[in-house]
Amino acid sequence: MKDKTLFSWKLAAASAAIALVSVAGCKSTPGTENVMLSGAGSTFVYPVMTRWIQDYSQQHPNVRINYQSIGSGGGIQQVKMGTVDFGASDAALNDDQLKEMKPVIQIPESAGPVCITYNLPGLEHPLQLSPQALAAIFLGTVKSWQDPAITKDNPGVQMPKLPVIVAHRADGSGTTNIFTTYLSVVSSEWQSKVGKGNSVSWPVGIGGKGSEGVTGNIRQSPGAIGYVELTYAEQNHLPVAKIKNQAGEYIAPTAQATTSAINAFSSQLAQDPRTPIVNPPATAKDAYPISGLTFLIIPKDGQDKVKRSALKGFVQYVITDGQATAGSLSYAPLPDGVKLYDQQQLQQLTANGLPLQ
Repeated sequence: MKDKTLFSWKLAAASAAIALVSVAGCKSTPGTENVMLSGAGSTFVYPVMTRWIQDYSQQHPNVRINYQSIGSGGGIQQVKMGTVDFGASDAALNDDQLKEMKPVIQIPESAGPVCITYNLPGLEHPLQLSPQALAAIFLGTVKSWQDPAITKDNPGVQMPKLPVIVAHRADGSGTTNIFTTYLSVVSSEWQSKVGKGNSVSWPVGIGGKGSEGVTGNIRQSPGAIGYVELTYAEQNHLPVAKIKNQAGEYIAPTAQATTSAINAFSSQLAQDPRTPIVNPPATAKDAYPISGLTFLIIPKDGQDKVKRSALKGFVQYVITDGQATAGSLSYAPLPDGVKLYDQQQLQQLTANGLPLQ
């Protein structure tokens, strides 16, 4: 989807600010009819999506929005089938997937860390893991929490005498895509044996439906380790591991560390905003290495002009005022360059082939 419309991170800051302020300042309700919008997909974005919907509906009481947290794969499928007005995915559609669908736009709407969370009773220090140890755990070659691959990353810490229990997603998941993309980059063995995608054939572990299922499995299984979004770990009072980045620093998953990862890939994202932002280079010393952008996937055209206008208004809110909300919920707000790109994409929405006002 590389074309001349892709944004440049070096666009004039003044013009970007003018464009963003003009959109953020527009709070008029699209039309006067009651409108019902439906969306589905990413569990990663569900916590902030819920807040966005609540806040937007308060400002626009005629617009009701229902979002189903069914996983990125399910959201993509529903967009493809035309059963929802928009989808959300932690993995952007690639060129082959786009060919199988009616024309859509893909709008980056937030970013966040994929956290490695665990249930290790008695462990008083935050768990630290290198890429090699993390890959070995999920490959099933590290079976004990006292394995040298783990103790090496945690010097002076008494690790519990427990077997490792791997928890992973059982459904199609953009969170899985981000995590397995990272493992494929840092481990040639993982890349050759498992690979990356919304769904993979896991070498070991127990599957859970959605991030809720993964956190549930971890909470009830001492010795368990899995991957979820930061908000899910916080809400379930689960600790998160520090992951060693290319600079050799063990970094905790935070919104700020995700922003550092985004900035490390600014030139690549300028060419294609679908570029993964995992495993940033060593120059990004404070970047968390398992981070990802999340996307809204929206059909370019639709028949109901009122619904399409309402949808456009909601997405405008998400990528402007809604970014402050994202930051308050531990997501990384989008840089101005990405928001300007989003505005350019949003202008492509039509109803019955005609531009929306």
